[in-house]
Amino acid sequence: MPTLIRPRDLPLAGISAHRFRGLVRSGAYERVSRGVYLNPAAEYSEHLTVGEVFKRVPNALVCLYSALQIHQIGTQSPGDLWIAIDHKARLPRLDLLPVRIVRFSGRMMKLGIEEQIADGVPFRITSPARTIVDCFRFRKFGLDVALEALKETLRERRATVDEINELSRTCRIRSVMKPYMEAMLA
Repeated sequence: MPTLIRPRDLPLAGISAHRFRGLVRSGAYERVSRGVYLNPAAEYSEHLTVGEVFKRVPNALVCLYSALQIHQIGTQSPGDLWIAIDHKARLPRLDLLPVRIVRFSGRMMKLGIEEQIADGVPFRITSPARTIVDCFRFRKFGLDVALEALKETLRERRATVDEINELSRTCRIRSVMKPYMEAMLA
C-alpha cells in the first residue's frame, strides 16, 4: 500500500472507495491534510512534507532554501518548505502545512529542473546550479545564504562554473553574481 494517497489515486492503487473508508476507520490510513492520507505503518523519509505538498500541488517545484537542504548544500534548515508555482497559477490552499510560496514565470518553471521521489511521490526540484542562481535572484531573503551555498557548491563540485554562469545569464542575474564568482575563483 502506498505511503501517501489521495482519494483520486484509489483506482490506480486498486482500492475501492468503500474499502478505503474501512482502511481509514481501522487506522490503516490517517488523514494528514485535506485530501491526503498517510499509511502510518509504512516507512517514510524526512521529506514527508514534500510528498504531502506534491500530492496536493503536483505542478509546483521545490526551490531556494528547501532545495539547498535536499541537495545538502550549506547549513540552512528551513522550517517551511519553499515551493515555486507558475506566476499565473491559482494560489493553492495548503492549510496547516508549513509552506512558503514564490512565483516563477513559465520559462523559469522549466529551466534547471530535476525529478526526484519522496515517499513514493515524484516531485520536481531545482538543480544545485539553478538553486544557487535563485538564491541570488531572491537575495532579499539573505545574501549570506547565497554566498555560503555558492562557496560550498564550487568547493564540492556539485555544479560547474560554466553551469552556474549559463544559468545566471539566462536568468538575467549575471551582473549581480559576477563579482562574487570572480572573488570565489581568485
